[in-house]
Amino acid sequence: MYPSLYQINTRILLGELGPHATLDDVPDALLDRLAALGFDIVWMLGVWQTGEAGRQVSRTHPELRRSYVHELPDVTDADICGSPFAVQEYTVHRDFGGDAALARLRQRLHQRGLRLMLDFVPNHTALDHPWTQSHPEFYIAGNEEDLAREPHNWQRIVSGPRSLILAHGRDPYFPGWPDTLQLNYRHAGLRAAMQAELLRIAERCDGMRCDMAMLLLPDVFLKTWGDKSRPADGSKAVDELFWPDAIAEVRERHPDFVFLAEVYWDLEWVLQQQGFDYTYDKRLYDRLREGKAGPVRAHLGAPLSFQNRCARFLENHDEKRAAAVFAWEVHQPAALLTYLTPGLRFFHEGQLQGRRAHAVQHLARRRTEPVDTAVQAFYERLLHCLRLKQLRQGHWTLHTCQAAWHGNATVDQFVAFSWEAAPNPRLLATVNFGPARGQCYVPLLFPELRGKQVLLRDLLSDARYERSGDELMSRGLYLDMAAWGYHVFEIVA
Repeated sequence: MYPSLYQINTRILLGELGPHATLDDVPDALLDRLAALGFDIVWMLGVWQTGEAGRQVSRTHPELRRSYVHELPDVTDADICGSPFAVQEYTVHRDFGGDAALARLRQRLHQRGLRLMLDFVPNHTALDHPWTQSHPEFYIAGNEEDLAREPHNWQRIVSGPRSLILAHGRDPYFPGWPDTLQLNYRHAGLRAAMQAELLRIAERCDGMRCDMAMLLLPDVFLKTWGDKSRPADGSKAVDELFWPDAIAEVRERHPDFVFLAEVYWDLEWVLQQQGFDYTYDKRLYDRLREGKAGPVRAHLGAPLSFQNRCARFLENHDEKRAAAVFAWEVHQPAALLTYLTPGLRFFHEGQLQGRRAHAVQHLARRRTEPVDTAVQAFYERLLHCLRLKQLRQGHWTLHTCQAAWHGNATVDQFVAFSWEAAPNPRLLATVNFGPARGQCYVPLLFPELRGKQVLLRDLLSDARYERSGDELMSRGLYLDMAAWGYHVFEIVA
């Protein structure tokens, strides 16, 4: 089955419900609406306890403060809550009602056939995590020279009677995140402790989105930290893979648990092989932003064993809003190429209403925006399609498009694919993902069309066409489509 996921920023949702709202106040009407739209998984981003140290960084860091004003011009200190990725403890935030409120929300989701996904932030902790006092050896340690040379990547921490210099969490290509401390995955004790955290989280939800999961890969970790990753307490360094055993242990207790990896740098297949059910498909997103069909088509030519485990999105909390990035005429075909292809269909709160302002993760408030009724109507039609058996359980095929006549290069703008789940009618999606009108033929080698008159009914418009089945199988379906045009045909023979 190809499920659909809906991401919610927990703190912003609760803030819009009222000044003291908890998870118990999440409206049943919202959960009913998500179930009716066909979603399977609800990701409640940022439910875990954060601390005062992270909030102070969020309030005082100059670069962060500049980003707030850009997205929320009337921002005040009261709006600055700190990043949900600077986790102080894997217990539900006291402001949200604690673990008991989460358990009740999960039960309400289950009553509607919805599953709950939560965060796991494996690479780092908050500055004031208890381990800074009880287990400072779990972190990457440095010295005065490191702090003087790269003050943006290191932090002085008081741990009991000692003053320590610990690294901020980071990836190899960017400066450290100043509200975090880097965990050392070459330390056996840390690995065991994080495995235990995974198991505790898995008791409270049905799936886990693992933040920056590729940073734990041994080669990536060594590239980032080198000799600094030797355990500071002199224990033996561990260089084994973390994810396969960690995921397997969770699955021993929860066989249907879903693991989603945030991953980049062409490491998606690596993490799929290590046990992740789904991995971010940033590559497709980037190619859609380029606005060229050829790279999109090439990406969709990957084996289904890979594509079936891709998490496909048009926006999320890290990316800009789709309505702000894509012109409306491009937004629609880009959405079809994202959500009508195999994998996990990943939607972000506000996307269905056409929100344009980015919600900053350090803030508890976002801009007030009106609903874009055109965007909302389009996504309702698209989500209706995604509830069809063909798109949830069917077999997907990428089709080869042929030039309508010699020298007609507009064929390169087309992407076409079909879904089959007998005894339901086949579905055929055709997209002219290009800035000019184009023409092509799409041969349809469907044996049930032979010798029949065929009705092509567009599920996203009122368009209907009758064609000869024999001609569709031989020469193909002729398409003459406007720039950025699209169809999702139900083929009735």
